[in-house]
Amino acid sequence: MTIRAGVLGATGYAGVELCRLLLRHPDAQPTAVGSVSFEGKKLYEVYPNLRELCGLECEGADAVIAASDVVFAALPHGLSQETAAACAAQGKKFIDLGADFRLDDPEEYVRWYGCEVIHPDLHRRAVYGLPELFREQIRGTDIVGNPGCYPTSVALGLAPALRAGAVETEGIVVDAKSGVTGAGRKPAQNTHFPDCNEAFSAYKVASHRHTPEIEQTLSTVAGQRATVTFVPHLLPVNRGILSTIYARRRPGFDLPRIRQLYEEAYRDEFFVRLPPEGTPVNLRDVRCSNFCDIQLYGDEHTGLLIVTSVIDNMVKGAAGQAIQNMNLLFGLPETAGLDMIPPAF
Repeated sequence: MTIRAGVLGATGYAGVELCRLLLRHPDAQPTAVGSVSFEGKKLYEVYPNLRELCGLECEGADAVIAASDVVFAALPHGLSQETAAACAAQGKKFIDLGADFRLDDPEEYVRWYGCEVIHPDLHRRAVYGLPELFREQIRGTDIVGNPGCYPTSVALGLAPALRAGAVETEGIVVDAKSGVTGAGRKPAQNTHFPDCNEAFSAYKVASHRHTPEIEQTLSTVAGQRATVTFVPHLLPVNRGILSTIYARRRPGFDLPRIRQLYEEAYRDEFFVRLPPEGTPVNLRDVRCSNFCDIQLYGDEHTGLLIVTSVIDNMVKGAAGQAIQNMNLLFGLPETAGLDMIPPAF
């Protein structure tokens, strides 16, 4: 049986990436797409790359939910909770690519996003959808909060060290860079081509909304509270995230031992790759794929572990990871529809 997938927010960057990936999925197909801005238009009229590949017309949310077995919501924060409730009432699985189901603490959600939790029961059912860390919990739910792009790169980059107690949980510094698609499709001054081309800057320093999500995941993995200084930057490229993570090593954990921890943790994880020691990771090597490449360095002068982690923010950081979660929900191989090879250039 082919899984019927609905995509709300299909004309945003993450939404259309979902459609692109679902069109080549062996066991699922996009059957309905929703868009407020382009309702009544064919998806290929908005994105001509889909001409003769996807003839779906943008509809309202109710029609998308009715036509689907699983609904992906690629919507701004605050807009997914009622959709999740409608899906739950109709027995449909729901994967939220927004922020509405990522944070466990309702007060943190109010503080960082300015929205109230209106369906506490649904939030209690929801599982944070980072498969490499929470695979079994995802299999047992029907509501998934798909992680943010920055938090994905950071959590995968630091999880094995934190789980083993190899690094301190306080004083972690994350210096991260993202391509412009991370800001979404809606035009803004800082993402206007003349402003971001041939430019490079930090933004939302120590105030980015992904901070509590990063800390929540790292704390869960470590089994104790972890704190992070998070500084994001805007790269003048379309796709990709590179996170450089600094954490203080604990006694007895030299770089060879830490590398062994990572090799053991990710040995059976298809989407996490550890290049040979000393080989830099590069955005180019994960572009248009669901891979996360991680490299480790030991600073003997300061005693720091330095981790570099790269993902494609639109795939492993959004649409690809959402499909990986769908595969888990329906008992499919996690790699189904996601075995893309990154282009060499």
